[in-house]
Amino acid sequence: MNETLPDLLQEALDVVFVGINPSLFSVAQGHYFARKTNRFWPCFSRSELSIRPRMMLGLARLEPAHDQLLPACGIGFTDVVKRATANARTLGREELVLGAAALADKLEHWNPRIACFHGMTGYRPFAAALGDDATKATLGAQGLRLGPIHLFVVPNPSPANAHFTPVDQTAWYDRLAKYLHITSRPEAPPCVRPRMGETACRHNR
Repeated sequence: MNETLPDLLQEALDVVFVGINPSLFSVAQGHYFARKTNRFWPCFSRSELSIRPRMMLGLARLEPAHDQLLPACGIGFTDVVKRATANARTLGREELVLGAAALADKLEHWNPRIACFHGMTGYRPFAAALGDDATKATLGAQGLRLGPIHLFVVPNPSPANAHFTPVDQTAWYDRLAKYLHITSRPEAPPCVRPRMGETACRHNR
């Protein structure tokens, strides 16, 4: 059995979905968000964001088995931490810190238009790696950027996230689709990540 899920990344992606880390079940199945009770695939499939991929693939509904086809449609996948666990709560702080730094390197290399984090648990250590205090961050588009890469946060689609219904989850993917429509790749110099004590790089939206 594989130890983790491979990154599904390539150049010129519109959106890269960033999870906290893969679940053992998803790794066993070989696909992102593979558990049937996870809300990602049904909510994503009902959203405006899925229209282009579904049209390109000729599918009415997207499922875990389609994840490897989506980079060709502008959608990629990765995680803050690549170690698979039964529950993300078992991840240590150091793992999140190191994973966030590695993720920043990955995103800078592939340069997607938007990195969309599933939940604040994954976004906050990433923001901290850029020198930003995200304790008061809210869902949606973030003021912080990684060079030209826009950052966006949606609710975690886990069924354990009782604060959001499937309707809410779909609405957040719709918001992301609208945000994607109004964003572009600004001609900006790469953001040099700050050293400890320096201010994070920001660009105005």
